[in-house]
Amino acid sequence: MGLVKHLPKITALAIAIPVLCGCQMGYLMKSGYGQMKLLSSRVPIDEALQDPQLEESKKQKLRLAQEAREYAEKELHLKPTKNYTSYVELGRPYVTYVVSAAYRWELKHYQWSYPFMGKMPYKGYFNEPDALEEENELQKEDLDTYLRGVSAYSTLGWFNDPILSSMLRYDDYDLVNTIIHETVHATLYIKNSADFNERLATFLGNKGAEQFYLKKEGADSPTLNQIKNENVDNKAFSQFISSELKNLEKWYKDLPPSERSEEKRQERIRQIQENFTKDLQPQLKTENYKKFPEAKLNNARLLLYKTYMQDLGDFERLYELLGKDYARFIQECKSLEKSEDPAVALKELIRSLELHAKRE
Repeated sequence: MGLVKHLPKITALAIAIPVLCGCQMGYLMKSGYGQMKLLSSRVPIDEALQDPQLEESKKQKLRLAQEAREYAEKELHLKPTKNYTSYVELGRPYVTYVVSAAYRWELKHYQWSYPFMGKMPYKGYFNEPDALEEENELQKEDLDTYLRGVSAYSTLGWFNDPILSSMLRYDDYDLVNTIIHETVHATLYIKNSADFNERLATFLGNKGAEQFYLKKEGADSPTLNQIKNENVDNKAFSQFISSELKNLEKWYKDLPPSERSEEKRQERIRQIQENFTKDLQPQLKTENYKKFPEAKLNNARLLLYKTYMQDLGDFERLYELLGKDYARFIQECKSLEKSEDPAVALKELIRSLELHAKRE
């Protein structure tokens, strides 16, 4: 999925975790109330499909989500759960609002710590005014911030996650991709490695959705052709943004404190967008990234690209080395669970497999 095109639908992990732990009693109580209210609103999918008040377009999306869920478990061998077997009509466009923050002169997440989950680079609220209040407090600490509405999230097995009406606004392909993406999270989650977890789910969501439509509609499917074009663009953008973020990170480190100014910083960030317009945009097959040159970027928003898109080529290389075997790929990634840095361990795994392939 193109990150810019789908920015409002970026999913969040374990928004409900404050029900279990929260540092502030007010936040704990509000989050707990929001999660319980959501869960109490669930109805079984079969019941929702029989509801005469539910639009047929939504019923079609619910049926598609069930197909995707079954495919993820039976064909892709992801973990079977009771997720997405119920439905919630929210009556609003987003289920929750997520605040991210980053340091101004360092390409580094501001993070929150949660038991079981470890450190996470965002904090979720069921109420938008509460999220805005959090964002304002972070800005007082001279941090870059980014607030976004989220249409789907995973509680990593703490609860049976429902399909939300906010998810039914997606295009069919995006809905399928999201179901697979979230099922990857339920299958494999590495503590204190939010970026790695999201990149893994992004990569496998893309691959899984492509396989789903290949089986459902055949090799000549227009949908499949669009998916392939999007995946080509995602790969190109991943390579582009990975290089740009590494260069920006070095620029921050090398810039003497005496030369720091907000004007210079914004000029350096705009350079990334200019490079995109000049070097990458003419090569793209889709319009998924067409809004990138006009996006209001800061470190908090740029780090989203790092979280979801940086170094996806490593996953692609492993996938190819394993003969594009989805289930085997998952098993190999599970071997990284105890690594202090799974991204580094992934590179080591790739080198080991490449050496083994050369010997053969």
